[in-house]
Amino acid sequence: MSYPEPRYFGDAGENSAVLRPHDAPPDLRMGPLDAQGVPTGTRVHYLGTGGSTNGAFGLYRWEMGPRPSGPSPHFHRTMTESFYILSGTVRLHDGTGWRDTAPGDFLFVPEGGVHGFRNESGEPASMLLLFTPGAPREGYFEELAEIAATGRELDEEEWTELYRRHDQYMV
Repeated sequence: MSYPEPRYFGDAGENSAVLRPHDAPPDLRMGPLDAQGVPTGTRVHYLGTGGSTNGAFGLYRWEMGPRPSGPSPHFHRTMTESFYILSGTVRLHDGTGWRDTAPGDFLFVPEGGVHGFRNESGEPASMLLLFTPGAPREGYFEELAEIAATGRELDEEEWTELYRRHDQYMV
């Protein structure tokens, strides 16, 4: 293993870091709506998108409410996905079965690796999701949120097309 080829060729460096404060509001809310029309389920924080990291990675804080949520086993052809549990109990699929995980647990999934995640604990849970390289996952997340918010029903062919557009292949 060696270092990759340089991507920056300046001599002195530059002031280009971007700080996201810990108390920044979520970028996306998903799930059923409360009486005020605000989704009550998952909150997603776009910590570093493929667009903001020049395609290097996508990093998201995924905060799930107590209701069951999360995708069934699937795989990606173009990117890896990693999970780091921050709080609560998250059920992760590692390709061989479902495992209950706790804060500090980590799962790396290479391209083609079958995986999934769910919060079935009845309590809130949170984790970091890391995609490499930085694919445009925000479009996928936002489309799922819109489907949930509007109650739109998709048939099996429409779900398959949505997943394929976003490099997600259900098993």
